[in-house]
Amino acid sequence: MKFGGTSVGSPERIRSLAERVRERLTQHPVVVVSALSGVTDLLVRGAQLALARDSDYESVVFQVLDRHHAAIRELLPAGPAQTRLLDHLEATAAELRALYTGVYHLAELTARTLDAISGIGERLSYEIVASALDHLGVAARAVDARGVIVTDETFGRATPLMDETTTAAARTVRPLVEQRVVPVLPGFIGSTRKGVATTLGRGGSDWSAAAIGAALGADEIQIWTDVDGMMTVDPRVVPSARVIPEVSFDEAAELAYFGAKVLHPATIKPAVERGIPVRILNSLNPAAPGTLIAGRVEGAERGEPRAIAFKKGIAVILIAQPRMLMAYGFVARVFEVFDRHRTPVDLIATSEVSISLTVDDPQAAPAVQEELASLGDVKVLGTMAIVSIVGRGFIRQPGLAARVFQALREVNVVMISFGASDVNLSFVVAEADAERAVHLLHREFFEGAR
Repeated sequence: MKFGGTSVGSPERIRSLAERVRERLTQHPVVVVSALSGVTDLLVRGAQLALARDSDYESVVFQVLDRHHAAIRELLPAGPAQTRLLDHLEATAAELRALYTGVYHLAELTARTLDAISGIGERLSYEIVASALDHLGVAARAVDARGVIVTDETFGRATPLMDETTTAAARTVRPLVEQRVVPVLPGFIGSTRKGVATTLGRGGSDWSAAAIGAALGADEIQIWTDVDGMMTVDPRVVPSARVIPEVSFDEAAELAYFGAKVLHPATIKPAVERGIPVRILNSLNPAAPGTLIAGRVEGAERGEPRAIAFKKGIAVILIAQPRMLMAYGFVARVFEVFDRHRTPVDLIATSEVSISLTVDDPQAAPAVQEELASLGDVKVLGTMAIVSIVGRGFIRQPGLAARVFQALREVNVVMISFGASDVNLSFVVAEADAERAVHLLHREFFEGAR
Protein backbone atom coordinates (compact mmCIF):
# COMPACT_ATOMS: atom_id res chain seq x y z
CA MET A 1 0.00 0.00 0.00
CA LYS A 2 1.67 3.20 -1.19
CA PHE A 3 0.38 6.52 0.15
CA GLY A 4 1.40 9.69 -1.65
CA GLY A 5 2.14 13.13 -0.25
CA THR A 6 -1.50 14.19 -0.18
CA SER A 7 -2.40 11.03 1.76
CA VAL A 8 0.15 11.90 4.49
CA GLY A 9 -0.21 15.66 4.17
CA SER A 10 -1.78 16.28 7.59
CA PRO A 11 -2.38 14.45 10.89
CA GLU A 12 -6.00 13.93 9.84
CA ARG A 13 -4.89 12.25 6.61
CA ILE A 14 -2.44 10.05 8.49
CA ARG A 15 -5.25 8.89 10.79
CA SER A 16 -7.30 8.09 7.68
CA LEU A 17 -4.31 6.15 6.30
CA ALA A 18 -4.31 4.12 9.51
CA GLU A 19 -7.96 3.18 8.93
CA ARG A 20 -7.20 2.00 5.39
CA VAL A 21 -4.37 -0.17 6.73
CA ARG A 22 -6.50 -1.51 9.60
CA GLU A 23 -9.20 -2.59 7.10
CA ARG A 24 -6.62 -4.76 5.30
CA LEU A 25 -4.73 -6.34 8.17
CA THR A 26 -5.87 -9.82 7.16
CA GLN A 27 -4.05 -9.28 3.83
CA HIS A 28 -0.75 -8.58 5.66
CA PRO A 29 -0.06 -5.11 4.25
CA VAL A 30 3.29 -3.44 3.70
CA VAL A 31 3.11 0.38 3.69
CA VAL A 32 5.23 2.77 1.61
CA VAL A 33 4.87 6.53 2.16
CA SER A 34 5.95 9.69 0.38
CA ALA A 35 7.12 12.86 2.11
CA LEU A 36 4.46 15.14 3.55
CA SER A 37 2.93 17.10 0.65
CA GLY A 38 5.13 19.99 -0.47
CA VAL A 39 8.16 19.00 1.60
CA THR A 40 10.31 17.66 -1.27
CA ASP A 41 9.81 20.87 -3.26
CA LEU A 42 10.75 22.84 -0.14
CA LEU A 43 13.92 20.80 0.35
CA VAL A 44 14.99 21.30 -3.28
CA ARG A 45 14.31 25.05 -3.01
CA GLY A 46 16.60 25.18 0.02
CA ALA A 47 19.34 23.48 -2.00
CA GLN A 48 18.92 26.03 -4.79
CA LEU A 49 19.13 28.90 -2.29
CA ALA A 50 22.33 27.44 -0.83
CA LEU A 51 23.79 27.04 -4.31
CA ALA A 52 23.02 30.70 -5.02
CA ARG A 53 24.88 31.64 -1.80
CA ASP A 54 21.63 32.84 -0.27
CA SER A 55 21.63 32.27 3.50
CA ASP A 56 17.83 32.14 3.46
CA TYR A 57 18.26 28.36 3.12
CA GLU A 58 18.22 28.43 6.93
CA SER A 59 14.53 29.39 6.81
CA VAL A 60 13.84 26.17 4.89
CA VAL A 61 15.33 24.15 7.74
CA PHE A 62 13.01 25.92 10.19
CA GLN A 63 9.99 25.34 7.94
CA VAL A 64 10.80 21.61 7.77
CA LEU A 65 11.18 21.51 11.54
CA ASP A 66 7.93 23.39 12.18
CA ARG A 67 5.89 21.26 9.78
CA HIS A 68 7.03 17.97 11.29
CA HIS A 69 7.02 19.21 14.90
CA ALA A 70 3.33 20.08 14.51
CA ALA A 71 2.48 16.67 12.99
CA ILE A 72 4.33 14.73 15.69
CA ARG A 73 2.75 16.67 18.58
CA GLU A 74 -0.76 16.28 17.15
CA LEU A 75 -0.45 12.56 16.37
CA LEU A 76 1.36 11.36 19.48
CA PRO A 77 0.85 12.20 23.17
CA ALA A 78 3.79 13.28 25.32
CA GLY A 79 5.88 10.26 26.17
CA PRO A 80 8.78 8.12 24.97
CA ALA A 81 7.46 7.69 21.39
CA GLN A 82 6.98 11.43 20.92
CA THR A 83 10.38 12.21 22.45
CA ARG A 84 12.11 9.68 20.20
CA LEU A 85 10.50 11.19 17.08
CA LEU A 86 11.34 14.76 18.12
CA ASP A 87 14.97 13.73 18.73
CA HIS A 88 15.03 12.06 15.30
CA LEU A 89 13.61 15.22 13.74
CA GLU A 90 16.25 17.43 15.38
CA ALA A 91 19.07 15.11 14.29
CA THR A 92 17.78 14.96 10.71
CA ALA A 93 17.36 18.75 10.60
CA ALA A 94 20.98 19.12 11.77
CA GLU A 95 22.04 16.82 8.92
CA LEU A 96 20.02 18.91 6.45
CA ARG A 97 21.61 22.12 7.74
CA ALA A 98 25.08 20.60 7.30
CA LEU A 99 24.29 19.58 3.71
CA TYR A 100 22.99 23.06 2.88
CA THR A 101 26.05 24.66 4.52
CA GLY A 102 28.35 22.50 2.40
CA VAL A 103 26.53 23.50 -0.79
CA TYR A 104 26.65 27.17 0.30
CA HIS A 105 30.41 27.21 0.94
CA LEU A 106 31.38 25.11 -2.09
CA ALA A 107 28.87 26.80 -4.43
CA GLU A 108 28.37 23.31 -5.89
CA LEU A 109 25.33 21.02 -5.89
CA THR A 110 26.04 17.55 -7.26
CA ALA A 111 23.32 15.02 -8.10
CA ARG A 112 24.64 12.88 -5.24
CA THR A 113 24.25 15.74 -2.73
CA LEU A 114 20.81 16.65 -4.07
CA ASP A 115 19.70 13.03 -3.55
CA ALA A 116 20.83 13.21 0.08
CA ILE A 117 18.84 16.45 0.53
CA SER A 118 15.67 15.63 -1.40
CA GLY A 119 15.17 12.25 0.33
CA ILE A 120 14.98 13.78 3.82
CA GLY A 121 11.20 14.29 3.61
CA GLU A 122 10.62 10.54 3.29
CA ARG A 123 13.13 9.83 6.05
CA LEU A 124 10.95 11.89 8.38
CA SER A 125 7.49 10.85 7.18
CA TYR A 126 7.90 7.07 7.42
CA GLU A 127 9.01 7.26 11.04
CA ILE A 128 6.02 9.46 11.89
CA VAL A 129 3.54 7.18 10.08
CA ALA A 130 4.94 4.03 11.74
CA SER A 131 4.67 5.59 15.20
CA ALA A 132 1.16 6.90 14.46
CA LEU A 133 0.01 3.43 13.37
CA ASP A 134 1.43 1.92 16.53
CA HIS A 135 -0.29 4.55 18.68
CA LEU A 136 -3.60 3.88 16.90
CA GLY A 137 -3.44 0.18 17.70
CA VAL A 138 -1.88 -1.18 14.46
CA ALA A 139 1.37 -3.01 15.21
CA ALA A 140 3.91 -1.35 12.89
CA ARG A 141 7.66 -1.05 12.46
CA ALA A 142 9.65 1.61 10.59
CA VAL A 143 12.05 0.05 8.06
CA ASP A 144 14.59 2.29 6.30
CA ALA A 145 14.30 1.69 2.55
CA ARG A 146 17.99 2.52 2.14
CA GLY A 147 18.59 -0.93 3.59
CA VAL A 148 16.05 -2.59 1.29
CA ILE A 149 16.00 -0.95 -2.14
CA VAL A 150 19.43 -1.43 -3.70
CA THR A 151 19.98 0.76 -6.77
CA ASP A 152 22.53 1.58 -9.41
CA GLU A 153 24.59 4.79 -9.08
CA THR A 154 22.51 7.01 -11.38
CA PHE A 155 21.94 9.73 -8.80
CA GLY A 156 18.66 11.59 -9.29
CA ARG A 157 17.08 8.78 -11.32
CA ALA A 158 18.41 5.57 -9.82
CA THR A 159 17.07 2.17 -10.90
CA PRO A 160 16.37 -0.56 -8.33
CA LEU A 161 18.47 -3.70 -8.77
CA MET A 162 15.79 -6.32 -8.27
CA ASP A 163 17.98 -9.31 -7.37
CA GLU A 164 19.68 -7.45 -4.50
CA THR A 165 16.41 -5.76 -3.50
CA THR A 166 14.60 -9.10 -3.34
CA THR A 167 17.33 -10.53 -1.11
CA ALA A 168 17.23 -7.47 1.18
CA ALA A 169 13.41 -7.50 1.39
CA ALA A 170 13.45 -11.18 2.35
CA ARG A 171 15.89 -10.37 5.14
CA THR A 172 14.32 -7.17 6.55
CA VAL A 173 10.65 -6.93 5.50
CA ARG A 174 9.29 -10.46 5.16
CA PRO A 175 9.98 -11.48 8.79
CA LEU A 176 7.84 -8.55 10.01
CA VAL A 177 4.98 -9.56 7.70
CA GLU A 178 5.19 -13.11 9.04
CA GLN A 179 5.00 -11.72 12.60
CA ARG A 180 1.81 -9.79 11.65
CA VAL A 181 3.64 -6.48 12.04
CA VAL A 182 3.07 -3.81 9.38
CA PRO A 183 6.39 -2.68 7.86
CA VAL A 184 6.40 1.05 6.99
CA LEU A 185 9.04 2.15 4.49
CA PRO A 186 9.90 5.48 2.90
CA GLY A 187 9.31 5.67 -0.84
CA PHE A 188 11.52 7.49 -3.34
CA ILE A 189 14.85 6.60 -1.67
CA GLY A 190 17.28 3.71 -1.81
CA SER A 191 21.03 3.25 -1.70
CA THR A 192 23.80 1.91 -3.87
CA ARG A 193 25.62 -1.33 -3.16
CA LYS A 194 28.12 0.83 -1.24
CA GLY A 195 25.36 2.30 0.93
CA VAL A 196 25.27 5.78 -0.65
CA ALA A 197 21.79 7.34 -0.62
CA THR A 198 19.98 7.64 -3.97
CA THR A 199 16.54 8.69 -5.18
CA LEU A 200 14.37 7.12 -7.87
CA GLY A 201 13.36 10.45 -9.42
CA ARG A 202 10.24 12.53 -8.87
CA GLY A 203 7.20 10.33 -8.35
CA GLY A 204 9.53 7.47 -7.47
CA SER A 205 7.55 6.36 -4.42
CA ASP A 206 5.29 4.44 -6.81
CA TRP A 207 8.36 2.67 -8.12
CA SER A 208 9.48 1.93 -4.56
CA ALA A 209 6.13 0.29 -3.81
CA ALA A 210 6.22 -1.74 -7.01
CA ALA A 211 9.79 -2.88 -6.40
CA ILE A 212 9.01 -3.95 -2.83
CA GLY A 213 5.73 -5.57 -3.90
CA ALA A 214 7.54 -7.50 -6.62
CA ALA A 215 10.36 -8.48 -4.26
CA LEU A 216 7.84 -9.91 -1.78
CA GLY A 217 5.57 -11.51 -4.39
CA ALA A 218 2.60 -9.41 -3.25
CA ASP A 219 -0.94 -10.33 -4.33
CA GLU A 220 -1.62 -6.70 -5.28
CA ILE A 221 0.10 -3.31 -5.32
CA GLN A 222 -2.16 -0.45 -4.25
CA ILE A 223 -1.35 3.16 -5.12
CA TRP A 224 -3.37 5.44 -2.81
CA THR A 225 -3.57 8.92 -4.27
CA ASP A 226 -5.98 11.88 -4.37
CA VAL A 227 -8.05 10.92 -7.43
CA ASP A 228 -10.61 8.16 -7.97
CA GLY A 229 -8.42 6.25 -10.44
CA MET A 230 -6.98 6.58 -13.92
CA MET A 231 -9.17 8.95 -15.92
CA THR A 232 -10.06 9.25 -19.59
CA VAL A 233 -8.11 12.53 -19.44
CA ASP A 234 -6.70 14.88 -16.81
CA PRO A 235 -9.85 16.24 -15.07
CA ARG A 236 -8.10 19.56 -14.46
CA VAL A 237 -8.09 20.04 -18.23
CA VAL A 238 -11.42 18.39 -19.10
CA PRO A 239 -13.88 18.41 -16.16
CA SER A 240 -16.07 15.78 -17.85
CA ALA A 241 -13.27 13.16 -17.58
CA ARG A 242 -14.38 9.71 -16.37
CA VAL A 243 -12.70 6.98 -14.32
CA ILE A 244 -11.52 3.93 -16.30
CA PRO A 245 -12.49 0.82 -14.26
CA GLU A 246 -9.84 -1.47 -15.75
CA VAL A 247 -6.85 -1.11 -18.05
CA SER A 248 -4.12 -3.42 -19.27
CA PHE A 249 -0.47 -3.09 -18.25
CA ASP A 250 0.38 -1.87 -21.76
CA GLU A 251 -2.29 0.84 -21.70
CA ALA A 252 -1.32 2.02 -18.22
CA ALA A 253 2.37 2.19 -19.13
CA GLU A 254 1.63 4.26 -22.24
CA LEU A 255 -0.67 6.61 -20.30
CA ALA A 256 1.87 7.05 -17.52
CA TYR A 257 4.76 7.73 -19.88
CA PHE A 258 2.85 10.14 -22.09
CA GLY A 259 1.62 12.41 -19.35
CA ALA A 260 -0.99 10.82 -17.05
CA LYS A 261 -0.08 12.18 -13.61
CA VAL A 262 -1.59 9.35 -11.53
CA LEU A 263 1.26 6.89 -11.97
CA HIS A 264 5.05 6.96 -12.22
CA PRO A 265 5.91 5.42 -15.63
CA ALA A 266 8.36 2.88 -14.20
CA THR A 267 5.83 1.59 -11.66
CA ILE A 268 4.40 -0.84 -14.16
CA LYS A 269 7.64 -2.63 -14.97
CA PRO A 270 8.21 -4.67 -11.76
CA ALA A 271 4.49 -5.48 -11.66
CA VAL A 272 4.45 -6.65 -15.29
CA GLU A 273 7.50 -8.84 -14.77
CA ARG A 274 5.88 -10.58 -11.77
CA GLY A 275 2.28 -10.50 -13.05
CA ILE A 276 1.11 -8.50 -10.01
CA PRO A 277 -2.03 -6.36 -10.51
CA VAL A 278 -1.85 -2.68 -9.55
CA ARG A 279 -4.89 -0.87 -8.15
CA ILE A 280 -5.23 2.93 -8.11
CA LEU A 281 -7.36 4.11 -5.14
CA ASN A 282 -8.38 7.44 -3.63
CA SER A 283 -7.44 8.00 0.01
CA LEU A 284 -9.85 10.97 0.09
CA ASN A 285 -12.70 8.83 -1.25
CA PRO A 286 -11.93 5.27 -0.11
CA ALA A 287 -15.36 3.97 -1.17
CA ALA A 288 -14.54 4.57 -4.86
CA PRO A 289 -13.64 1.30 -6.64
CA GLY A 290 -10.63 2.85 -8.38
CA THR A 291 -8.85 1.46 -11.43
CA LEU A 292 -7.42 -2.04 -11.72
CA ILE A 293 -4.34 -2.46 -13.90
CA ALA A 294 -3.94 -6.09 -14.93
CA GLY A 295 -2.14 -8.21 -17.51
CA ARG A 296 -5.28 -9.01 -19.50
CA VAL A 297 -8.62 -7.25 -19.49
CA GLU A 298 -11.96 -8.09 -21.06
CA GLY A 299 -12.55 -6.81 -24.56
CA ALA A 300 -8.84 -6.37 -25.29
CA GLU A 301 -9.36 -7.49 -28.88
CA ARG A 302 -11.82 -4.69 -29.66
CA GLY A 303 -10.30 -1.57 -31.15
CA GLU A 304 -11.27 1.27 -28.86
CA PRO A 305 -9.67 4.37 -27.33
CA ARG A 306 -9.50 4.24 -23.55
CA ALA A 307 -7.91 7.54 -22.55
CA ILE A 308 -6.01 10.61 -23.71
CA ALA A 309 -2.74 11.84 -22.25
CA PHE A 310 -0.50 14.73 -23.15
CA LYS A 311 2.99 15.87 -22.25
CA LYS A 312 4.30 19.40 -22.70
CA GLY A 313 7.90 20.59 -22.76
CA ILE A 314 8.79 18.55 -25.84
CA ALA A 315 11.43 19.36 -28.49
CA VAL A 316 11.15 17.96 -32.03
CA ILE A 317 14.47 17.31 -33.80
CA LEU A 318 14.31 17.08 -37.61
CA ILE A 319 17.30 15.58 -39.46
CA ALA A 320 17.37 15.68 -43.27
CA GLN A 321 20.11 14.14 -45.40
CA PRO A 322 19.50 13.46 -49.12
CA ARG A 323 22.53 11.14 -49.20
CA MET A 324 20.62 8.91 -46.76
CA LEU A 325 18.61 7.58 -49.73
CA MET A 326 19.32 3.83 -50.06
CA ALA A 327 22.16 4.17 -47.49
CA TYR A 328 22.59 1.85 -44.54
CA GLY A 329 23.90 2.68 -41.07
CA PHE A 330 22.58 6.26 -41.06
CA VAL A 331 19.87 5.66 -38.45
CA ALA A 332 22.35 3.82 -36.24
CA ARG A 333 24.72 6.82 -36.32
CA VAL A 334 21.85 9.15 -35.38
CA PHE A 335 20.93 7.08 -32.36
CA GLU A 336 24.55 6.76 -31.28
CA VAL A 337 24.48 10.54 -30.78
CA PHE A 338 21.46 10.31 -28.47
CA ASP A 339 23.12 7.45 -26.63
CA ARG A 340 26.28 9.48 -26.01
CA HIS A 341 24.20 12.33 -24.62
CA ARG A 342 22.05 9.94 -22.52
CA THR A 343 18.94 11.48 -24.07
CA PRO A 344 15.94 9.17 -24.51
CA VAL A 345 13.70 9.51 -27.57
CA ASP A 346 9.88 9.38 -27.29
CA LEU A 347 8.49 9.33 -30.85
CA ILE A 348 10.13 8.58 -34.19
CA ALA A 349 9.00 9.08 -37.79
CA THR A 350 11.19 8.38 -40.81
CA SER A 351 11.18 8.78 -44.57
CA GLU A 352 13.78 7.85 -47.18
CA VAL A 353 15.77 11.04 -46.57
CA SER A 354 14.78 12.32 -43.12
CA ILE A 355 14.17 11.39 -39.50
CA SER A 356 11.93 13.23 -37.06
CA LEU A 357 12.04 12.47 -33.35
CA THR A 358 11.06 13.96 -30.04
CA VAL A 359 12.83 14.36 -26.70
CA ASP A 360 11.32 15.48 -23.41
CA ASP A 361 14.50 17.21 -22.25
CA PRO A 362 14.73 20.38 -24.37
CA GLN A 363 17.87 21.45 -22.48
CA ALA A 364 19.70 18.52 -24.07
CA ALA A 365 18.61 19.52 -27.58
CA PRO A 366 21.37 22.13 -28.36
CA ALA A 367 24.24 19.72 -27.59
CA VAL A 368 22.52 16.93 -29.54
CA GLN A 369 21.82 19.30 -32.44
CA GLU A 370 25.46 20.39 -32.60
CA GLU A 371 26.71 16.81 -32.93
CA LEU A 372 23.95 15.77 -35.36
CA ALA A 373 24.92 18.64 -37.68
CA SER A 374 27.74 16.48 -39.06
CA LEU A 375 25.14 13.99 -40.29
CA GLY A 376 22.76 16.33 -42.09
CA ASP A 377 20.60 19.44 -41.88
CA VAL A 378 19.14 19.71 -38.39
CA LYS A 379 16.24 21.80 -37.11
CA VAL A 380 14.86 21.90 -33.58
CA LEU A 381 11.28 22.92 -32.81
CA GLY A 382 10.82 23.83 -29.15
CA THR A 383 7.74 24.38 -26.96
CA MET A 384 5.90 21.42 -28.47
CA ALA A 385 3.62 18.81 -26.90
CA ILE A 386 2.83 15.13 -27.47
CA VAL A 387 -0.84 14.14 -27.41
CA SER A 388 -1.49 10.40 -27.14
CA ILE A 389 -4.68 8.40 -27.61
CA VAL A 390 -4.27 5.14 -25.70
CA GLY A 391 -6.46 2.09 -26.07
CA ARG A 392 -6.42 -1.39 -27.54
CA GLY A 393 -6.62 -3.10 -30.90
CA PHE A 394 -5.94 0.09 -32.83
CA ILE A 395 -4.47 -1.72 -35.83
CA ARG A 396 -7.78 -3.61 -36.20
CA GLN A 397 -9.93 -0.47 -35.97
CA PRO A 398 -10.88 0.89 -39.43
CA GLY A 399 -11.51 4.63 -39.50
CA LEU A 400 -9.81 5.42 -36.18
CA ALA A 401 -7.19 7.74 -37.71
CA ALA A 402 -9.88 9.41 -39.83
CA ARG A 403 -11.92 10.24 -36.72
CA VAL A 404 -8.84 11.57 -34.93
CA PHE A 405 -7.76 13.92 -37.68
CA GLN A 406 -11.28 15.01 -38.53
CA ALA A 407 -11.63 16.06 -34.89
CA LEU A 408 -8.30 17.90 -35.17
CA ARG A 409 -8.96 19.50 -38.54
CA GLU A 410 -8.29 22.99 -37.14
CA VAL A 411 -5.13 22.03 -35.20
CA ASN A 412 -1.73 21.95 -36.89
CA VAL A 413 -0.17 18.48 -36.42
CA VAL A 414 3.62 18.53 -36.79
CA MET A 415 4.40 14.80 -36.50
CA ILE A 416 2.51 11.49 -36.26
CA SER A 417 3.53 8.14 -34.75
CA PHE A 418 1.15 5.23 -35.32
CA GLY A 419 1.60 1.52 -35.96
CA ALA A 420 4.62 0.87 -33.72
CA SER A 421 2.18 0.02 -30.93
CA ASP A 422 -1.29 -1.51 -31.03
CA VAL A 423 -2.30 0.65 -28.06
CA ASN A 424 -1.06 4.13 -28.91
CA LEU A 425 -1.62 6.78 -31.57
CA SER A 426 0.53 9.82 -30.80
CA PHE A 427 1.13 13.11 -32.53
CA VAL A 428 2.94 16.37 -31.89
CA VAL A 429 1.35 19.83 -31.79
CA ALA A 430 2.48 23.21 -30.56
CA GLU A 431 2.30 23.46 -26.79
CA ALA A 432 -0.26 26.25 -27.11
CA ASP A 433 -2.58 23.88 -29.04
CA ALA A 434 -2.25 20.86 -26.73
CA GLU A 435 -5.20 21.44 -24.43
CA ARG A 436 -7.52 22.40 -27.29
CA ALA A 437 -6.54 19.16 -29.08
CA VAL A 438 -7.27 17.16 -25.92
CA HIS A 439 -10.71 18.77 -25.53
CA LEU A 440 -11.61 18.04 -29.17
CA LEU A 441 -10.52 14.39 -28.92
CA HIS A 442 -12.31 13.80 -25.62
CA ARG A 443 -15.51 15.19 -27.11
CA GLU A 444 -15.13 12.92 -30.16
CA PHE A 445 -14.40 9.65 -28.35
CA PHE A 446 -15.91 9.92 -24.86
CA GLU A 447 -18.51 12.61 -24.39
CA GLY A 448 -21.00 11.19 -26.85
CA ALA A 449 -20.86 7.64 -25.46
CA ARG A 450 -22.33 7.96 -21.97
